[in-house]
Amino acid sequence: MLTRLPYTLLWIFALPFVLLRLVWRERRQPGYLKHLGERFGRYTVRAPTRVIWLHAVSVGETRAAEPLVKALLQRWPEHSVLLTHMTLTGRETSQSLFGGNARVLRSYLPYDLGCFAHAFLRHFRPQFGVIMETELWPNLLAACRQRKVPVMLANARLSERSARRYARLPALSAMTMGALSAIGAQTAADAARLSALGARRVLVTGNIKFDITPPDDAIARASLFRTRIGTRPVLLAASTRDGEESLLLDAFARLAPPDVLLMLVPRHPQRFDEVARLACARGLKLQRRSEDAPVDAGTRVWLGDSMGEMFGYYAAADAALIGGSWLPFGGQNLIEACAVGTPAIVGPHTFNFTAVAEQAIDAGAAWRAADTEEGIRMGLQLLADEETRRAMATAGLAFAEADRGASTRTLEMLESLKP
Repeated sequence: MLTRLPYTLLWIFALPFVLLRLVWRERRQPGYLKHLGERFGRYTVRAPTRVIWLHAVSVGETRAAEPLVKALLQRWPEHSVLLTHMTLTGRETSQSLFGGNARVLRSYLPYDLGCFAHAFLRHFRPQFGVIMETELWPNLLAACRQRKVPVMLANARLSERSARRYARLPALSAMTMGALSAIGAQTAADAARLSALGARRVLVTGNIKFDITPPDDAIARASLFRTRIGTRPVLLAASTRDGEESLLLDAFARLAPPDVLLMLVPRHPQRFDEVARLACARGLKLQRRSEDAPVDAGTRVWLGDSMGEMFGYYAAADAALIGGSWLPFGGQNLIEACAVGTPAIVGPHTFNFTAVAEQAIDAGAAWRAADTEEGIRMGLQLLADEETRRAMATAGLAFAEADRGASTRTLEMLESLKP
């Protein structure tokens, strides 16, 4: 308890500011104040008798968890799966993926104070928990340990940068890692960094994101997009982050011939309007996916302002620039591009996906560019070289297929935890 005291006091001090941030986000993205009580351990939904709890903080973790959720539902048919999130977009992604399944519940995870954590555990009484990737909350894990709820960290990754940050608080990090019953790491390097911080029972299970397969309607969605676009060459900028769109649009406006269409899909939906203004400010004619209309011959940018259609965007594109990697955000998952055979181009900043990015490059499924200008040039080069595109597509499909199985290995670890 003493180890967590400064952390807990910091949370108490920060809570009013956290609430103000929620109000600010509500103004930009309505819906953040809905279900507000859940963030304080207050729930209106009735808890089922048998609950498996899985925490996926936002969109990326939720989509990565999809094959694991399906495996959990199949393995324990008498259980319900509670998906918890911290962001509105994560919750919306959960709804789009599993909204029709009555056995999948969703809620916000409460803020990390002991009283809220205990209220959450009292209400849902999970038999065991799974936390995706690196979302660790010391007070929540301490409450789980006190209530004898085993928790596994699945699909765990820890970059060198994050490991150095955790190492600055060695006692709190060791206590938090020690509260986990098991860890399934993506790579041996991740496992070594986690073990050095005090984690126990760490096994390399691989990356669950390789187990994601394109949904049944992805090709139909891509076909619809292509019908709207026509035969023009399409360069996709996928899951872009704040600051990256300006750089990509500048390079595209300078370098791309008029017939090339830039399909631009920001990672965060609250930025759709902002990104539309950025394109128009550069004199680039823009249309939106939400207009659901044929793309004019003079349109230079097609804004992907929708949720849950990323596989369709990837499958409709001739080449993809992976967002989050052009400024130091750490990159985004490029496995989805490979899984539909779309050549991928990453920027210099892929520290959150180091192993996957390097493996994809070594396999011939992806290229790395030094900056956005080189990225656009590489994209245009691929659009003009069908033979290279076909070779990268084949390599991408093989790369995505070869490393599947992490969900099965994670399930095997969970079998030993379930009471």
